[in-house]
Amino acid sequence: MPQRTIHHAEALAWLGEQGVIAGASFVTSLPDFSEFPKLSLDEWKVWFTDAAARVLLACPPDGVIIFYQRDQKQAGTWVDKGHLVQKAAERTGHAQLWHKIVCRARPGCATFGQPGFSHLLCFSQGVRAEVGLSTPDVLPLAGEQTWTRGMGLLACEVACRFILDQTQTRTVVDPFCGHGTVLAVANDLGLDAVGVELGRKRAERARELEVKDGVLVPRKRPGTATVGGLEDGAQPQRSGTSQG
Repeated sequence: MPQRTIHHAEALAWLGEQGVIAGASFVTSLPDFSEFPKLSLDEWKVWFTDAAARVLLACPPDGVIIFYQRDQKQAGTWVDKGHLVQKAAERTGHAQLWHKIVCRARPGCATFGQPGFSHLLCFSQGVRAEVGLSTPDVLPLAGEQTWTRGMGLLACEVACRFILDQTQTRTVVDPFCGHGTVLAVANDLGLDAVGVELGRKRAERARELEVKDGVLVPRKRPGTATVGGLEDGAQPQRSGTSQG
């Protein structure tokens, strides 16, 4: 039976304690600028790029790192998170394997505040995508979400199936796991999952969320928790809401 471990911890501190996580691939979504009220936009961009680099460096060469990110419209400007992740990958020496667009609104519809699509970007040091196993570059739907900023169920399935089909890694790590959609999908596909979440209530949800008959459902499950239904990790050091 696939295993799931949830750490109630600050993501970057936890990553710093782990080093490179053997046998793992990563699927995650980094927090928005709006969740860092003490940072200027330029400061948040530095934090975001550094955080993406930390995630990339925690993945072994035989694994992949998949980021799900939605851009922001900020004071009349466009904040391109896909570009920020690509900057981090250039710094760490990771190749980009693919870049998919996940529609959050119907094509042709105007959106206000949030763009009508999200990025799904895949990077690796050692893995290269098999051309014969290519999947669509545009996903018409993100799929079911546990909340408005969460990663959609269908997008999670695309990410986790790529890991299953094109890598030898069999553990999916989400260091900003939120409600745990990535973890639930990974387990549903037979992969082990490790999540890190700063918010205790979200971490509890991440421990319980499952996929049943193609739908996300909360359900109590056996786990490895030791304190309050969760494993304790590093002490929280930074505010921010995870995306999953």
